[in-house]
Amino acid sequence: MRRFLLALALVSLAGLAQAKPVADSGAPVLKPTPTQGEAAVWSARFLTRFHYKPLPLDKAMSEKIFENYLESLDGEKLFFTQADINTFGASRDKLDEAIYNKDLSAPFAIYNIYLQRVGQRVAYARSLLAKGFDFSSDESYRYDRAKAPWPKDDAEIEDQWRQRIKNDWLRLKLTGKSDKDIRETLDKRYANYLDRVHQINSEDVFQTFMNAYATAIEPHTNYLGPRASENFDIAMKLSVEGIGAVLQRDNEYTAIREIVPGGPASLSGKIQVGDRILGVGQGANSALQDVIGWRLDDVVDKIRGPRDTVVRLEVLPADAGPDGKSYMIELVRKKVTTEAQAAKKSIIEVKDGEATRRIGVISLPTFYQDFEARRRGDRDYKSATRDVERLLGELKQERVDGVVVDLRNNGGGSLSEATDLTGLFIERGPVVQVRNAAGRVDVENSTSRTMAWDGPLAVVVNRVSASASEIFAAAIQDYGRGVIIGEPTFGKGTVQNLVDLDDVAQSESASLGELKMTIAQFFRINGGSTQLRGVSPDISFPMTVGAEDFGESSYDNALPWTSIPAARYQPLADLSPIVPQLIARHETRTAQSRDWKNFRDDLADARKLREEKTISLNEAVRRKERDEQEAKRKARQAESEQVADGTAADADGVPAPVALQDDGLQADERSIRDDVRREQARKDKPDFILIEAAHILADEITLVRADTKLASRVLPYSAAFRVN
Repeated sequence: MRRFLLALALVSLAGLAQAKPVADSGAPVLKPTPTQGEAAVWSARFLTRFHYKPLPLDKAMSEKIFENYLESLDGEKLFFTQADINTFGASRDKLDEAIYNKDLSAPFAIYNIYLQRVGQRVAYARSLLAKGFDFSSDESYRYDRAKAPWPKDDAEIEDQWRQRIKNDWLRLKLTGKSDKDIRETLDKRYANYLDRVHQINSEDVFQTFMNAYATAIEPHTNYLGPRASENFDIAMKLSVEGIGAVLQRDNEYTAIREIVPGGPASLSGKIQVGDRILGVGQGANSALQDVIGWRLDDVVDKIRGPRDTVVRLEVLPADAGPDGKSYMIELVRKKVTTEAQAAKKSIIEVKDGEATRRIGVISLPTFYQDFEARRRGDRDYKSATRDVERLLGELKQERVDGVVVDLRNNGGGSLSEATDLTGLFIERGPVVQVRNAAGRVDVENSTSRTMAWDGPLAVVVNRVSASASEIFAAAIQDYGRGVIIGEPTFGKGTVQNLVDLDDVAQSESASLGELKMTIAQFFRINGGSTQLRGVSPDISFPMTVGAEDFGESSYDNALPWTSIPAARYQPLADLSPIVPQLIARHETRTAQSRDWKNFRDDLADARKLREEKTISLNEAVRRKERDEQEAKRKARQAESEQVADGTAADADGVPAPVALQDDGLQADERSIRDDVRREQARKDKPDFILIEAAHILADEITLVRADTKLASRVLPYSAAFRVN
């Protein structure tokens, strides 16, 4: 996550933008603006004075910025040669001066050379398609070039591209596509790539450069341009004023990827997934502006707008050809909640001897809060804690025996939401300690008067669970309130704050953007930190990714682990007597589970592939590898069908997930409906991780109910298990 990834809410980028092929490979020349020079200076003033880890903007920092900038442009070393790097060398230790002097010509000059190189490499790639390839030779392709040296000249880089194109061709060939179809697919792929790069504007370049500076200080510090800042705000409050549709690029069109239930698009009944937007107009009976070939975020900006205003759309149905009949539709924009990232509940029923345990699951993708609505006193402001509290009430009405909070892939969010959410399970008490740059430590406390749920609790985490997720999981663990299940978490123990550069510069007209700047470090209430080490689960599941590849420990400039004195708190329970028994039952159960065997085998195969970093370009070798993988897939599918029809049994009683075959295509090369179907197929697979978490919680319930002494230690606060 070295580059800042921003999820656009509601009307969003869904996959890579795909654009129509272009004949002209000439690149536009991009230049910095005076406003960007101002934004760079204000950013430097804050980063060098008020960051948690302030570092001077000097020659040493300039060299770090230089390296980061090149990595962000060409991390796989596919475009620049060593000769280019030597040419750029004059700027290596002068980027500090460029920022302070508001002269950004050097980073923009590098970017313009990058645009030229992209045009050259793509033109060469497309020229190879007419010739085809010989797949009988014993040749391999190194697809991971992040740590490789820069190619010394054009001949070397062209050979890399030849291998890359050959691999792309072979992947499609192995799916049974004809040479004609392969040529058309790949020619369109590379032309679209060039077109996307040509749509990059000055704001994009400036944000890339400033992020090279920000992340050189510390991994979680970022610069957000005006557009990125707006989208960050939307992502946090889970709402936007628009039509209630997720958009994505489809060749030169902007198409409907998803329709949000209850939004204007959904209520109209006239828009379907896959429909393409040809034109956008503002207001009833307004003139339409053609948006074919536009950048996706530019189309998004046109469709968003103030609540209760009219937007007109010209729509080409998904099933119509390019010359098909379009239709007009007028929609009134409304505030629409992006429920995809909101908390959700479900119930898993687990057989436990003669009994059936009902385990409630609350899935929380992010710790969201509509800060603006809360500040202005809106009683219905969007909040993760409020949503989870409501769902817990519903689960209690549905008489669940235990609750699993699923924080897998939850990268964090609002610190206050993490604190308040913890309060739903512990009542009042300290949740996290926060130390600022001056060394002052403040304790964030829950002010909840009662537990929203006082029964058995488990929290499921993985390597992607970070920041606010780690605060919540660590507090639940330190209080002994619940069992933490899964993988060691990300290890992000730092606090960021948004700095509006327009406010600090007192600028009324300029749009200087924002800094997401690290201002503090948080610590567990036991005095330890999740920084670098994350939260270690009580019951461990197999690691899906290596710590050296993903997580805080993968950054070379991450803050070190440290500790402070513990806060004053009283653990609610002691899980130590029961955890070994839960681990033993978990290991026995998963040893008999086909899903877990397949899971471990898949992880072993993935680790092997990551270690190799190369792939054969010999067709016979690749077919053999493909056939072996296909045999595994079919064997697992056969087992799944046997379980489904009752001819075979498994420890968890659910069919195995069915793997999707590699079709050799990128996401934006499939039809949107096809891609949505594939995505839904993945979502529809039984979630054996959650099922096993439910089994573990059911085991806890059984053990506690059978032993009053155990209940008095493990769940002494729970009315359901209180010992009289």
